[in-house]
Amino acid sequence: MDKILIKEIYLPIVYILIGYIIYLLAKQIIKVSLSRKQLNLNKNSYNFKKIETYKNILINFVKCIIIIFIVLSILPIFGVDVSSLLAGLGIVSAVIALAFQDTLKDLIAGISIILENQFAIGDTISIGDFRGEVVHMGLRSTRIRSYTGEVKIISNRNITDIINYSCSYSLAVIDVSVSYNSNLEKVEKVLNELAQELSEKIEKIKEPIQVLGVQSLDDSAIVYRLTVKTQALEQFAIERQIKKEIKQRFDQEKIEIPFPQVVVHSGK
Repeated sequence: MDKILIKEIYLPIVYILIGYIIYLLAKQIIKVSLSRKQLNLNKNSYNFKKIETYKNILINFVKCIIIIFIVLSILPIFGVDVSSLLAGLGIVSAVIALAFQDTLKDLIAGISIILENQFAIGDTISIGDFRGEVVHMGLRSTRIRSYTGEVKIISNRNITDIINYSCSYSLAVIDVSVSYNSNLEKVEKVLNELAQELSEKIEKIKEPIQVLGVQSLDDSAIVYRLTVKTQALEQFAIERQIKKEIKQRFDQEKIEIPFPQVVVHSGK
């Protein structure tokens, strides 16, 4: 009687401890092996994020497999015939498939997202009206955190019409207003010289800054447009930097950046 009690109490604990140790070892092996591939990659690069995603998925997969083996090892201790249980899985799996259709759709969709490299952990994406950074990817759901901190959890089967802002480049667009009294040849010369200087100075741009010329003739100003291709999601910071440099250079060159003006006609 004592031996049976010892077997039923202590053996499950031993199996759980062994499984936990195997999980920790497997987790460490996965992390080390995949981290080696990340050594020469930029942390913001797409390949780095993709490896990070695979790491997360593999660890979760190993955890599920170990849990299944632990359960199958513990059940015979309590008199459950595992062989007959496994033999009946064919019928049970059909029932489960009907009962958990949505879960299976989530799993299939999750595998498709991973295989097709639609996005990875760390990418900034839009799904529907929600935009944010992917903070977790699982086979059933994905979590996205907006820049204001909200986290949206989406079932993988509901992820459609994805916009991924991290795959390629972004475009910085800078509109600069000058007075109608300005010497346009001087303005264009200053903008072209500054564009050349900043193209060599600013990091995270992919091509030289382009001065496209006059964009529009507004009520109180002539608007010039500059554009530059940047690394993904860096366009806003670079736009601010270029605008600051333009303002400082215009002040040095005495080029006026106008404010809105209203012309009032006398009724006399």
